Amino acid sequence: MSGGDKLRLIVVTPERTLLDEPVASLRFPLYDGDIGILPGRLPLIGRLGVGELHITAAAGETSYFVDGGFVQVIGPNVTLLTNRAVLASELSADEAEKQLTAALAKGAITDEEVTARFAEQQRARKMLALAEKSE
Repeated sequence: MSGGDKLRLIVVTPERTLLDEPVASLRFPLYDGDIGILPGRLPLIGRLGVGELHITAAAGETSYFVDGGFVQVIGPNVTLLTNRAVLASELSADEAEKQLTAALAKGAITDEEVTARFAEQQRARKMLALAEKSE
């Protein structure tokens, strides 16, 4: 691949810059659905959802669990600002199962509580699915 055929992926969490490397392509969740990014993509700013960040690079394929945030695509640079990014191979299906059980057992009365409970359930389900896929 020539330099013009690559993207530069930067993943930033509140603690540190997790990744800053060239990639061939990537796929990640937006707030309203998944999107794939290839070189030559038009500029984009979007709200990240919860789920799998799938990266294809020269070294192979890698997946991370991302937990919301924002994305910006300008030229070959793709920047993801996320609350949390965990390598899929480091996820524990047992821990995700516990989080799902806790989210399902949580009570909710107000609209805000119902919305928060649903978000916790979705986050735990997506984490569990990625953990099981990575095993």
